Amino acid sequence: MKLSRENLLSYDPAEDCHCLDKKPIEIYMFIDPLCPECWALEPIIKKLQIEYGKYFSIKHVLSGRLATLNMNRKKGYETIADLWEKTACRTGMSCDGSLWYENPVSSPYLASIAIKSAELQGKKKGIRFLRKLQEVLFLEKQNVSNFDVLKSCARSVGLDVEEFVTDIHSETAAKTFQCDLKITNEMGVQEIPTLVFFNANVEEEGIKITGLYPYEVYVQILEEMLQQKPDAAQPPSLEQFLQQYKMVASKEVAVVYDMTVPQAEKELKKLMLKQIVEQIPAKYGMFWRYLEG
Repeated sequence: MKLSRENLLSYDPAEDCHCLDKKPIEIYMFIDPLCPECWALEPIIKKLQIEYGKYFSIKHVLSGRLATLNMNRKKGYETIADLWEKTACRTGMSCDGSLWYENPVSSPYLASIAIKSAELQGKKKGIRFLRKLQEVLFLEKQNVSNFDVLKSCARSVGLDVEEFVTDIHSETAAKTFQCDLKITNEMGVQEIPTLVFFNANVEEEGIKITGLYPYEVYVQILEEMLQQKPDAAQPPSLEQFLQQYKMVASKEVAVVYDMTVPQAEKELKKLMLKQIVEQIPAKYGMFWRYLEG
């Protein structure tokens, strides 16, 4: 779907977006931290960044599509739990739907505000915080609207926790989230995840793609936007990959390195024997944590 960029020009959240590298393509990635399909998009985004990251930058926009969960209706929780289980089975990115029966997220709004608060300490730290929040939510079944859980996530990714807590209650974090919601509405984003690709020419239309597609579709869009075939960079060694991302799913390794999941796990077990990684069992599939030092 083609989109005009005019209604994005005023978008300037408090994050350090003015420091973004000027690259030919800018991708607006509309997500919700509680959305299993956004979680399932992670392997593709990692591969895209590794192979073609020199051509594009990503701007995360929180859609607030699950904010309506600020209610206590059992049927709503059952629907989400079922969606989580089906998404995990279909995509290979584990998420445990039993959270919604045992420890449901009481305030999705607070989880989103926490992400915007983390972004105030830098774009990279904000992205790391988002990933950590997804891990404790989908894998550990923790309530990510609990302040202690949020502070633990902040601490583990190197945020200044005191500043993070102050920012959660600040007008700045609330305004940047409201800005995300405004952009979501203006761009007509009805489903998540949604990616909108723009090139350097502000007057040209963007391309909107909603949902999950094979990796080749995203590469094809990059080619169309660049009007040439981009050169794919080689991925780093598996050990370097794990060192960078700290914890990854077998599925993510399989996608990035063009392997089957069994092939990926065979290679990961070699690193485990060398005590470079440890195995983290999940409800669906396996995760691997890099061992520092």
